[in-house]
Order: sequence, then structure tokens, then C-alpha cells
Amino acid sequence: MTFKTQRPQRYAEGRREFLPQSDMKRPPLLFLNVLIVATCGLIYELLAGTLASYVLGDSVTQFSLIIGIYLFAMGVGSWLSRFIEHGLARRFVDIELAVAILGGFSAPLLFITFSRVSYFYAFLYFVVFAIGVFVGLEIPLLLRILKNEIEFKELVSRVLAFDYIGALLASILFPIFFVPRLGLIRTSLVFGMLNAGVALWGTWLLRPLIKGSILSLRVKAVIVLALLLIGLVKANKITSLAEDEMFADEIVYTKDTPYQRIVITRGRAGFQLFLNGNLQFSSTDEYRYHEALVHPAMLLANNPKRVLVLGGGDGLAMREILKYPSVERVTLVDLDPAMTQLSSRFPLLAELNKQAFTDPRVQVVNEDAFIWVEDTTEPAYDAAIVDFPDPNTYALGKLYTTRFYRLLRTRLAENAAVAVQSTSPMFARNSYWCIIRTLEAAGFVVKPYYTAVPSFGLWGFALARSSAFEIPRNPPPGLKFLDDQTLTAMFTLSKDIEPVPVEINRLDNQALVRYYEGEWKRFE
Repeated sequence: MTFKTQRPQRYAEGRREFLPQSDMKRPPLLFLNVLIVATCGLIYELLAGTLASYVLGDSVTQFSLIIGIYLFAMGVGSWLSRFIEHGLARRFVDIELAVAILGGFSAPLLFITFSRVSYFYAFLYFVVFAIGVFVGLEIPLLLRILKNEIEFKELVSRVLAFDYIGALLASILFPIFFVPRLGLIRTSLVFGMLNAGVALWGTWLLRPLIKGSILSLRVKAVIVLALLLIGLVKANKITSLAEDEMFADEIVYTKDTPYQRIVITRGRAGFQLFLNGNLQFSSTDEYRYHEALVHPAMLLANNPKRVLVLGGGDGLAMREILKYPSVERVTLVDLDPAMTQLSSRFPLLAELNKQAFTDPRVQVVNEDAFIWVEDTTEPAYDAAIVDFPDPNTYALGKLYTTRFYRLLRTRLAENAAVAVQSTSPMFARNSYWCIIRTLEAAGFVVKPYYTAVPSFGLWGFALARSSAFEIPRNPPPGLKFLDDQTLTAMFTLSKDIEPVPVEINRLDNQALVRYYEGEWKRFE
């Protein structure tokens, strides 16, 4: 007598009925869902961190807080998943739609509310927390949906593998492709559509486990997809609406790059360049800044032939350098190729820098200045102009450290002159003197100086050389601002900006960034 073994029945958690094993044979496709939702989840985290660093500065603090809040929220979501006992498949689809709405519209919402909400910090962290909770619900629900289809150890290993692969894809593609090609708002909306697509696709993949009307779920998914698609089509208008509140004048150019957001505005008095929301110059008075930055070093170097420019991707410092007939070579090192290309091709900028990038004496290097200075085999330079953005992040702060300045010394000829933009001695007094003392600690003899730039207020600089020197005299004729009397006066410091005790800025302490953030927060 033989006994036929009955085909085992699998109980679908959350339902009162049993389902035949043959009714659910799509686990591999659900693992693809894991990959997509993991990628989307990390993208929303990166979007929030990047956006916060753009509008609030201090990228290390913002990324640290957002990562911490997001991971905590995911833990909360995972814990809350235990209370979902019925209709797991339907709840999964609903959660995906919630993530699509919250995550997809997160960047547009945060951009628009930045200048309209008094407590933007709280609103930002609330949005991050809400997205994190819903993302934290996704994987536990998928695990419970799949647990009767695959052996437990195999299930966990596969789900976690696809989860981590998705995170890797997001971290690679976000800075390399999505931000420079799509921008933050479009990236947010595109990944929201991916989440909505997973929800819609899930109504077919999970059909055997979904109790009740499938049509209502599909209608909701289509509506969410349509809303996100409309947002994608109107992305430019959304961006304009958000930035019109952030900038006083008409926006004529915007671009997201892997390194920063570039915005150019134009008003009655001229045009302005902003990087990550921070004013870099105004065309009405930039000549004061750039003449003060460049000419003292060029005069001290005494007919320099080879000149190094670090930062200064707008080409305005080069414009001043190229006024000296002795110059045979100018090497400009700027991290962002989008900035140097803009400065050479955008009519407003190209006209302002006098087509400096077309001069045959100019060599442009798009590389991290720290790495370039460490690795370059170029012959020694007679003068160096250091025109980095203010040290409001640790990535920028490293370019103001003793390590960097010592490396720079090795690339300079004997008695070569260096000028460094050094933020405001009035509004950021500790930051200013930190830069001065750090240069001295690196072996330079330093003379601090400053001038008034209406767009910035009082702005400080440092003139340095490896040996003692006197204040240079006799700037070239034809300058708009600088003459011999003004040049001498810049080196006379008033009582309210005299030296204060500060730490030296080193790679392992980044004291300058702490000074800078603390001082400029007073004016936010």
C-alpha cells in the first residue's frame, strides 16, 4: 500500500486562508523590489543631507544629524512593523506609496519651505524622521511576506545582500550621475516614481496575498505616479519658486554639480555668484576684493613669471594677474570643472574676467588642490594666490591647515609671495587670526591686511613669504581701487580687529571650522 504525500499548504500571514505553494512563485522578483527600495531609501537620506548642507552649511554636522535621525527612524519603523498583523501585502503597497509621496516630494518641499518656515531645522528633521519610519517598515514586511517561500537563512542573506547592493548603487550614482544630471529636485521626484512603481508592480507580484479590491490599490498607485510625473515636468518652476525666496534678484543661471550648487543672479546693480547659497562676489564691487587679494603678492614677488592660483574658478584673480607683463604661466587649480567652464563660456562671467581663460598663458587643472599640491611635479612658482571659499565645512577647512600650507611652501620658489583670502576680521575675528597663526605655524612670515568690500563688509587677507619683508609699494596704474596710499593703509589694523588668542588649524582638530561656524551663526 502506498501513500501519496499531500502537497504542503503554506499559510499566508495576515490572512485567514491557506494558499497553495504554486500561487506564490515570484520571490526573485521581490528581491528586485528589495534592491529598488534600498536604493530609494538611501537616496532620500543623501538628498536631505546634501540639501541641508547647501542651505544651512556645516555639511559634517548636517550629514551626521540626518544620518543619525534617519537610522533611528528606520529602527522605529522596524519596531512598528510588529504591530501590522493582517494584510501584509496590502500594507506593503500602501507603505511604498507613502514613501513615494514623502520621499519624492521631500526635496521640493524642503527647498520651498526653507525661506518660509521659521524653524526650518525642526521641519527638516521631522521630514527625515517620517521618511525613515516608513522606509524602516519596508524590509521587515517583505521578510514576513517571503518567509514561507524561502528557507530562513537563505531569505535573510538574500534580502540583506540586495539591501546593501542597493545602498552601494545609491552612494555611487548619487554624486556622479543624479545630482549633476538631474539636480536635487528631479532626483527626488524620479526616485519617488520608482517607489510608486514598486507599489504598482507589487499589486501583480503579490496578488495571491492581497485580500480585497486590487483596483483601489492600483488607482492610488497611478494617482501617486501622476502627481510625481507632474512634479517632474514642473521641476524648473518648483526650483524657481523655491530659489526666488532665497535670492533677492532674478536668477539667470543654476546648476548642481557633484561638489556644489551654482547660482547666478542679476539685478539693477549687476550680477552675483552664489555657491551653495553663499555669496562669492558681486560684479559691482568685486574689483575691490580681487585687486586687494592679488596685487600685494604680485608686487612682493617682483616681476613673477610663474603664478599659481588655488581656487578662484571665476577667473577674476587671473584677470588681475594677467595685467603683469612678466607673467609667462598661470596655473589655476579648481576642483569643479563646471565652475571653470562656466567662467570661460557664460557671457556675463567671461566679460567680467576679460576672457582670462582664453589667454594662452593659462593652464586650468580641475583637481582637489590638497592632492594636487601634494603630488604635482610642476616647477616652482614665484607667487601663489589662494582664493578658496570660506572654511564652513571640514572639506574646505583642510585647505587652511598647517599641513596644506607646508605643502604649498614646497611648491614655491625662494622668496615667493603668497596671498590668502582669510574671511572677515570684523565678523569672524577668531577665524581670521586662526588663519594668520596657522600660516605662521607652517613657516611663513605673515602680514595681515584688510579692506572694505560693500557686499561683504570688512574683508581680510594675509600676505606671506618664507622670509621677512616690507609692505610692497607702487601698484600698477589703471586699477579701479588700489593705489599706493590705499595699499599702505590696508596693512594698518584698527583696534577692534587686533589679534586674539586662537588655536592653530590642523588636520586633526579643524579648529578653524569651529570658529567660523560659531561666529557666523550670530548673523543667521
